[in-house]
Amino acid sequence: MKEIRFIKGSVFEDARGKLSYNNTFNASEIKRIYTIEHSTTNIIRGWQGHKIEQRWFSVMKGSFEIQVIEIDNWDAPSKILEPSIFKISDKSLDFLQVPSGFITRIQALELDSKLLVLADYLIGEIQDEYRFDLEYFS
Repeated sequence: MKEIRFIKGSVFEDARGKLSYNNTFNASEIKRIYTIEHSTTNIIRGWQGHKIEQRWFSVMKGSFEIQVIEIDNWDAPSKILEPSIFKISDKSLDFLQVPSGFITRIQALELDSKLLVLADYLIGEIQDEYRFDLEYFS
């Protein structure tokens, strides 16, 4: 069974300012990066995910709630699958690693929040995007 990983970052602060870092995050698999910024905190992006691809999420500004579900059947997933819920913020350079086989639901918790997303495949390299209605899972 694959596991969702929360990779804790750290912050060093002195008179010069603040340095956020994550010395345990391994970026060797990353092929693509992008950011997500919602226009309001009412916007919910999801449910979407990947059988093969994996994602890493880190908050650049503000905070986000990311719900994650492991899919049991990609053609007709059980509607009673329970999400794991993560709240991440820009307080340190934390990463949420979502392995292949999972879908996510993402919502900004503060206005002007910005989420960094890292992927291990390039656009068009494989066809691996799955989407489900927000109300699909009860």
